[in-house]
Amino acid sequence: MTRWDTRVDSGDWDSIAAELDEYGGALLPRLVTAGEAARLRDLYVDDSLFRKTIDMAPRRYGSGQYRYFSAPYTEPIEALKQALYPRLLPIARDWWTRLGRATPWPDSLDEWLTTCHRAGQTRSTALMLRYGADDWNALHQDLYGDLVFPLQVVINLSAPGVDYTGGEFLLVEQRFRAQSRGVATQLPQGHGYVFTTRDRPVRSSRGWSVAPVRHGISTVRSGERYALGLIFHDAA
Repeated sequence: MTRWDTRVDSGDWDSIAAELDEYGGALLPRLVTAGEAARLRDLYVDDSLFRKTIDMAPRRYGSGQYRYFSAPYTEPIEALKQALYPRLLPIARDWWTRLGRATPWPDSLDEWLTTCHRAGQTRSTALMLRYGADDWNALHQDLYGDLVFPLQVVINLSAPGVDYTGGEFLLVEQRFRAQSRGVATQLPQGHGYVFTTRDRPVRSSRGWSVAPVRHGISTVRSGERYALGLIFHDAA
């Protein structure tokens, strides 16, 4: 057991699964300390660690910037993904079973990524995001190809109310024949937040139906906000 396994396992995973069922997202325990978060933020300026940088405004994604890490990942990114995957896998399988979908994900993250690579999805997807004052992230989904793991995790690397204000994490669910429902969460520094990559099962008169969900970030009012994104499939 690594310290990353210990931190992931410290969560009440029954409650996390129940909150995911209700809202499509759930707060996780603290996964990185304040000191570890500071060291991760410092990585952002090291060009050798990243394969691609995206400025969001020209693409109309919002405002701000994010960078995709190159593989193999610097620590603790790979260790965190390996610790989280076994906890997320039963939830993913349960969701897709309810929806009558195939559950292609093996017990091992390495096996799953090998499957992605064989299908041509070979590009690394772990990323770091940086927002300054007045920056925001438009509602979107992180799919990247035909092979998708239905849950992903973001870790807030900055302290709300200290390093920045605003910048709440947003989930917006499209409901059948109804107005969309939004959930805004201010993530504590170092804590993870797990949420659906694209949709979730909801009860309906026909049993289970699909509710599409998008995520984003509200406008940062002041300061600077960094976050680490962990996605459990690679990109085409």
